[in-house]
Amino acid sequence: MSKHECGHGHNHGCECEGHTSCVSLVPIFNHLEAEQMAEITEAVQSDSYKKGEVIYRAGDQSDSLYIVRSGKIRVYRLSESGKEQLVRFLSPGDFTGEHALFSESVHESYAEAVENTEVCQITRTDLQKFLLKYPSISLKILTEFSSRLEKSEKQTTRVSTEKVETRLALFLAECIDKEEASMEFVLPMSKRDLASFLGTTPETISRKLTEFEDAGYIRLKAHRKIEVIDLDELLLV
Repeated sequence: MSKHECGHGHNHGCECEGHTSCVSLVPIFNHLEAEQMAEITEAVQSDSYKKGEVIYRAGDQSDSLYIVRSGKIRVYRLSESGKEQLVRFLSPGDFTGEHALFSESVHESYAEAVENTEVCQITRTDLQKFLLKYPSISLKILTEFSSRLEKSEKQTTRVSTEKVETRLALFLAECIDKEEASMEFVLPMSKRDLASFLGTTPETISRKLTEFEDAGYIRLKAHRKIEVIDLDELLLV
Protein backbone atom coordinates (compact mmCIF):
# COMPACT_ATOMS: atom_id res chain seq x y z
CA MET A 1 0.00 0.00 0.00
CA SER A 2 1.43 3.38 -0.92
CA LYS A 3 1.61 6.26 1.52
CA HIS A 4 -1.22 8.25 -0.03
CA GLU A 5 -3.60 5.33 0.49
CA CYS A 6 -3.18 5.52 4.24
CA GLY A 7 -6.62 6.91 5.05
CA HIS A 8 -8.77 3.95 4.09
CA GLY A 9 -8.45 2.09 7.39
CA HIS A 10 -11.24 1.24 9.84
CA ASN A 11 -11.81 4.83 10.98
CA HIS A 12 -10.46 7.76 12.97
CA GLY A 13 -7.66 8.73 10.54
CA CYS A 14 -4.66 6.43 10.86
CA GLU A 15 -1.17 7.86 10.72
CA CYS A 16 1.03 6.86 7.80
CA GLU A 17 4.22 6.79 9.86
CA GLY A 18 2.51 4.20 12.05
CA HIS A 19 3.17 1.53 9.43
CA THR A 20 6.91 1.73 9.89
CA SER A 21 6.74 1.59 13.68
CA CYS A 22 4.27 -1.31 13.43
CA VAL A 23 6.64 -3.43 11.37
CA SER A 24 9.71 -2.49 13.43
CA LEU A 25 7.85 -3.29 16.69
CA VAL A 26 7.09 -6.90 15.89
CA PRO A 27 9.63 -9.63 16.69
CA ILE A 28 8.63 -11.53 13.54
CA PHE A 29 9.79 -8.58 11.38
CA ASN A 30 12.21 -6.43 13.38
CA HIS A 31 15.22 -8.67 12.68
CA LEU A 32 15.06 -7.85 8.95
CA GLU A 33 17.20 -5.32 7.12
CA ALA A 34 15.80 -1.78 6.85
CA GLU A 35 14.97 -2.12 3.13
CA GLN A 36 13.20 -5.43 3.76
CA MET A 37 11.10 -3.87 6.53
CA ALA A 38 10.32 -0.97 4.19
CA GLU A 39 9.01 -3.45 1.63
CA ILE A 40 6.68 -5.03 4.21
CA THR A 41 5.61 -1.58 5.38
CA GLU A 42 4.23 -0.90 1.89
CA ALA A 43 1.84 -3.84 2.28
CA VAL A 44 0.49 -2.77 5.67
CA GLN A 45 -2.89 -1.14 6.31
CA SER A 46 -3.49 0.77 9.55
CA ASP A 47 -6.76 0.77 11.46
CA SER A 48 -7.83 2.50 14.67
CA TYR A 49 -10.35 1.13 17.16
CA LYS A 50 -11.97 2.85 20.13
CA LYS A 51 -12.24 1.19 23.53
CA GLY A 52 -14.86 -1.57 23.36
CA GLU A 53 -14.85 -1.87 19.57
CA VAL A 54 -14.58 -5.38 18.15
CA ILE A 55 -11.73 -6.00 15.70
CA TYR A 56 -13.11 -9.37 14.59
CA ARG A 57 -15.78 -11.84 15.69
CA ALA A 58 -15.98 -15.62 15.73
CA GLY A 59 -17.25 -16.68 12.31
CA ASP A 60 -15.71 -13.73 10.48
CA GLN A 61 -13.45 -14.54 7.54
CA SER A 62 -9.83 -14.84 8.68
CA ASP A 63 -7.58 -13.46 5.97
CA SER A 64 -5.14 -11.08 7.71
CA LEU A 65 -2.53 -10.90 10.42
CA TYR A 66 -3.32 -8.17 12.98
CA ILE A 67 -0.40 -6.46 14.71
CA VAL A 68 -0.92 -4.19 17.75
CA ARG A 69 0.84 -0.87 17.23
CA SER A 70 -0.53 0.82 20.37
CA GLY A 71 -3.19 0.05 22.95
CA LYS A 72 -4.37 -3.36 24.14
CA ILE A 73 -6.62 -6.12 22.78
CA ARG A 74 -8.36 -8.94 24.60
CA VAL A 75 -8.92 -12.18 22.68
CA TYR A 76 -11.68 -14.41 24.06
CA ARG A 77 -13.98 -17.27 23.12
CA LEU A 78 -17.60 -17.94 23.96
CA SER A 79 -18.80 -21.39 25.00
CA GLU A 80 -22.07 -22.81 23.68
CA SER A 81 -23.75 -21.57 26.85
CA GLY A 82 -22.39 -18.07 26.19
CA LYS A 83 -19.75 -18.15 28.93
CA GLU A 84 -16.68 -16.10 28.11
CA GLN A 85 -13.20 -17.63 28.26
CA LEU A 86 -10.30 -15.22 28.03
CA VAL A 87 -7.55 -16.55 25.73
CA ARG A 88 -4.90 -13.81 25.93
CA PHE A 89 -4.20 -10.11 26.06
CA LEU A 90 -2.25 -8.46 23.23
CA SER A 91 0.06 -5.49 23.83
CA PRO A 92 2.09 -3.42 21.34
CA GLY A 93 4.21 -5.74 19.20
CA ASP A 94 1.90 -8.76 19.68
CA PHE A 95 -0.14 -10.23 16.83
CA THR A 96 -3.28 -12.30 16.25
CA GLY A 97 -5.05 -13.86 13.28
CA GLU A 98 -2.10 -16.13 12.58
CA HIS A 99 -4.34 -19.00 11.38
CA ALA A 100 -4.94 -16.92 8.27
CA LEU A 101 -1.30 -17.49 7.32
CA PHE A 102 -1.84 -21.12 6.44
CA SER A 103 -5.38 -21.57 5.18
CA GLU A 104 -8.62 -19.84 4.37
CA SER A 105 -10.58 -20.09 7.57
CA VAL A 106 -12.88 -18.23 9.93
CA HIS A 107 -12.01 -16.77 13.32
CA GLU A 108 -12.86 -18.99 16.29
CA SER A 109 -12.52 -16.19 18.83
CA TYR A 110 -13.34 -12.53 19.37
CA ALA A 111 -10.84 -9.66 19.53
CA GLU A 112 -11.89 -6.47 21.33
CA ALA A 113 -10.01 -3.22 21.99
CA VAL A 114 -9.56 -2.79 25.76
CA GLU A 115 -8.53 0.84 25.21
CA ASN A 116 -8.08 3.05 22.15
CA THR A 117 -5.94 0.85 19.94
CA GLU A 118 -4.08 1.11 16.65
CA VAL A 119 -3.71 -2.05 14.61
CA CYS A 120 -1.72 -2.84 11.47
CA GLN A 121 -3.04 -5.49 9.10
CA ILE A 122 -1.25 -7.50 6.46
CA THR A 123 -3.20 -9.89 4.22
CA ARG A 124 -2.49 -13.60 3.86
CA THR A 125 -1.47 -13.16 0.22
CA ASP A 126 1.11 -10.49 1.03
CA LEU A 127 2.41 -12.29 4.10
CA GLN A 128 2.84 -15.62 2.30
CA LYS A 129 4.87 -13.80 -0.35
CA PHE A 130 7.18 -12.41 2.35
CA LEU A 131 7.46 -15.81 4.09
CA LEU A 132 8.80 -17.32 0.87
CA LYS A 133 11.12 -14.40 0.25
CA TYR A 134 12.44 -14.09 3.82
CA PRO A 135 12.41 -17.55 5.49
CA SER A 136 13.68 -16.07 8.78
CA ILE A 137 10.16 -14.65 9.32
CA SER A 138 8.79 -18.22 9.29
CA LEU A 139 11.24 -19.26 12.02
CA LYS A 140 10.22 -16.29 14.18
CA ILE A 141 6.54 -17.17 13.76
CA LEU A 142 7.20 -20.82 14.69
CA THR A 143 9.03 -19.64 17.82
CA GLU A 144 6.01 -17.52 18.79
CA PHE A 145 3.61 -20.42 18.11
CA SER A 146 5.71 -22.72 20.27
CA SER A 147 5.68 -20.19 23.13
CA ARG A 148 1.89 -19.75 22.87
CA LEU A 149 1.31 -23.50 22.83
CA GLU A 150 3.43 -23.95 25.93
CA LYS A 151 1.54 -21.18 27.77
CA SER A 152 -1.81 -22.60 26.66
CA GLU A 153 -0.94 -26.11 27.84
CA LYS A 154 0.30 -24.76 31.17
CA GLN A 155 -2.91 -22.76 31.61
CA THR A 156 -5.13 -25.75 30.75
CA THR A 157 -3.27 -27.92 33.26
CA ARG A 158 -3.59 -25.32 36.00
CA VAL A 159 -7.33 -24.81 35.51
CA SER A 160 -8.00 -28.54 35.58
CA THR A 161 -5.67 -29.59 38.41
CA GLU A 162 -4.96 -26.74 40.80
CA LYS A 163 -7.00 -24.87 43.41
CA VAL A 164 -8.17 -21.34 42.60
CA GLU A 165 -5.84 -19.80 45.19
CA THR A 166 -2.86 -21.66 43.70
CA ARG A 167 -3.77 -20.47 40.20
CA LEU A 168 -4.10 -16.90 41.46
CA ALA A 169 -0.84 -17.04 43.45
CA LEU A 170 1.09 -18.32 40.41
CA PHE A 171 -0.46 -15.64 38.22
CA LEU A 172 0.56 -12.88 40.66
CA ALA A 173 4.08 -14.28 40.86
CA GLU A 174 4.35 -14.19 37.06
CA CYS A 175 3.29 -10.53 37.04
CA ILE A 176 6.44 -9.52 38.91
CA ASP A 177 8.97 -7.98 36.53
CA LYS A 178 12.09 -10.09 37.02
CA GLU A 179 14.23 -7.26 35.60
CA GLU A 180 13.00 -4.80 38.23
CA ALA A 181 13.95 -4.74 41.90
CA SER A 182 10.38 -3.77 42.81
CA MET A 183 7.83 -6.37 43.89
CA GLU A 184 5.01 -4.00 42.94
CA PHE A 185 3.02 -4.24 39.71
CA VAL A 186 -0.29 -3.21 38.19
CA LEU A 187 -2.72 -6.07 37.67
CA PRO A 188 -2.73 -6.36 33.85
CA MET A 189 -6.46 -6.98 33.55
CA SER A 190 -9.75 -6.42 35.34
CA LYS A 191 -10.95 -8.87 37.99
CA ARG A 192 -13.64 -9.98 35.54
CA ASP A 193 -11.06 -10.84 32.89
CA LEU A 194 -8.74 -12.42 35.43
CA ALA A 195 -11.60 -14.60 36.67
CA SER A 196 -12.33 -15.68 33.09
CA PHE A 197 -8.65 -16.43 32.51
CA LEU A 198 -8.29 -18.47 35.70
CA GLY A 199 -11.63 -20.27 35.36
CA THR A 200 -13.41 -18.80 38.38
CA THR A 201 -15.64 -15.83 39.35
CA PRO A 202 -14.77 -12.16 40.03
CA GLU A 203 -16.17 -12.57 43.57
CA THR A 204 -13.77 -15.45 44.25
CA ILE A 205 -10.83 -13.41 42.91
CA SER A 206 -11.73 -10.50 45.23
CA ARG A 207 -12.11 -12.84 48.21
CA LYS A 208 -8.82 -14.64 47.60
CA LEU A 209 -6.90 -11.36 47.14
CA THR A 210 -8.27 -10.15 50.47
CA GLU A 211 -7.28 -13.45 52.09
CA PHE A 212 -3.75 -13.11 50.67
CA GLU A 213 -3.54 -9.58 52.08
CA ASP A 214 -4.85 -10.66 55.49
CA ALA A 215 -2.23 -13.42 55.56
CA GLY A 216 0.51 -10.88 54.86
CA TYR A 217 1.48 -12.23 51.42
CA ILE A 218 0.49 -9.13 49.42
CA ARG A 219 -0.60 -5.53 49.87
CA LEU A 220 -3.52 -4.25 47.77
CA LYS A 221 -3.17 -0.63 46.64
CA ALA A 222 -5.20 1.84 44.59
CA HIS A 223 -5.60 1.59 40.80
CA ARG A 224 -5.13 -2.21 40.65
CA LYS A 225 -1.62 -2.00 42.10
CA ILE A 226 -0.41 -4.98 44.09
CA GLU A 227 2.78 -5.34 46.10
CA VAL A 228 4.03 -8.83 46.89
CA ILE A 229 5.30 -8.85 50.49
CA ASP A 230 6.18 -12.53 50.91
CA LEU A 231 6.68 -14.33 47.58
CA ASP A 232 7.87 -17.59 49.15
CA GLU A 233 4.74 -17.96 51.29
CA LEU A 234 2.52 -16.88 48.39
CA LEU A 235 3.91 -19.67 46.22
CA LEU A 236 3.16 -22.22 48.95
CA VAL A 237 -0.57 -21.44 48.84
